[in-house]
Parts: sequence; structure tokens; C-alpha cells
Amino acid sequence: MARFAANLTFLFTELPMLERFAAARRAGFEGAEVLFPYDLAAPELASAAQAAGVEFVLMNTPPPNWAGGPRGFAAIPGGEERFRRDFDRALRFAQALRCRHIHVMAGRAEGEAARRTFVENLRWACARAPHASLLVEPINPGDMPGYFLAGFDQAAELIDEVAASNLGLQFDAYHAHQITGDVIACWDRHAARVRHIQIAGAPGRHEPKGGEINFAEFFRRVDASGYRGWVGAEYMPATTTEAGLRWLREGGA
Repeated sequence: MARFAANLTFLFTELPMLERFAAARRAGFEGAEVLFPYDLAAPELASAAQAAGVEFVLMNTPPPNWAGGPRGFAAIPGGEERFRRDFDRALRFAQALRCRHIHVMAGRAEGEAARRTFVENLRWACARAPHASLLVEPINPGDMPGYFLAGFDQAAELIDEVAASNLGLQFDAYHAHQITGDVIACWDRHAARVRHIQIAGAPGRHEPKGGEINFAEFFRRVDASGYRGWVGAEYMPATTTEAGLRWLREGGA
């Protein structure tokens, strides 16, 4: 069975960030994700995770000023210098945090020039950090209009074209449902490229329980595929985080 990580940007938000790691461990999570950890000192975050006994699993690149700002630069023609500068900063954070995965965000763009830019930047990043696990994630256009990477087949083609051993797919079940309408079929088609999973229910992006996604079957397929990575709980609690954790206590069924 895969291990579960709490996305601390979404969960336990009634607590200061540094206290969320311990709260996640008490709730039964073994790992943690933080989308944009740049507003805090990396040594403080690393100490909080270590003291809580949770692994730092995932962070995004690039920007610290997320609210209302760009959604990445990796596919933005003319933004190569900004992307590479931000990537180096993210890499320094990831190394200090001993973070397993870095999600490389494409940004809002379209067209062949954007595709070429994304491929070139991914190749540069994979060569720049051969020891790091880099991920790309399709994000549905309803939640993020104009985001360049909006399809799973598109992501697979890009991963295959870059052809780097340290680049893989971040499979978010919520986005897979919104994009394809069939999470199970999408998983079966792309499981071989998946390095990290995220989950949230649909509709509403709340707890992964009930709703339109059959998570019991999804987790059965994940187990059967041999996936042994992390599953990140990246959802907005319907009420409080603690009140909605029945799904975790039942083992993700």
C-alpha cells in the first residue's frame, strides 16, 4: 500500500506552518508536501519535519509570491532566465529539506513555441539536477485557465521527448477526473510514468471519499500496478482537517 503525505498548504491550516508537520504525523500521515515553502527558512522547515518524523515529499517551483502571480515559467518563451534562476532556488530549498520531488510548473502559455521552451527547460533542469526527481503535472483548465500542460497524453509525450531518467509524471486524481472523466482509465494508460500521486474528491476538491471518483477501485489499481511511492492528500477540507480524516483511518479505501 502506498504511503500518504499531507499537503500542508491545504491541510491543518488553522495552525502555523511549522506546527502542521507534527499535526500531520499525529493524524497518521508519514509524509508532507508544501507547495511553496519559500516564505520560511529552509532549516526551520527541515527541523520541523524531522522532529515530527515525517518525510518532506514534494514542493513546487518556482515563485514565492503565488497569490495572483504567474503559475510558473517553464513553458514561457522569453522566460528562460527567470525559470532557471527560480529552479536553482527551488533546488537549494529541496536539498536543504531533503525533499523527494520537485514539481516543475509550466505556466500559462500556448502554441509550438511554448512547447519547445518547455522541452528545452525540462532538459536543462534534468541535466542541472541529475540527482533530483522532477515532475510535471497536467492541471485542468477549469481550475487554471490557460495553463500550458492541460492533458495527460500531452504530458506523456513531453516526458518521452525529454527522455531523462529523473523526469516523471505527477498524477493528480482530481485533475485526471476533471480532464478525462475516467480516473481509472487514465491511470491504466499512464501508470508507468507516474512518480507521485495526489488525491482530492470531485466535485469540490474536498476529501477523497464518495463523490464521482471511485477511490476504492483507484487504490486497488494503484496497488496492483506495483506503485510504491507517495500519495499526497491535496484537498480542501469540507470543514476541518481532523473532521474529514475518516478516509485515512480506513486506509485510503
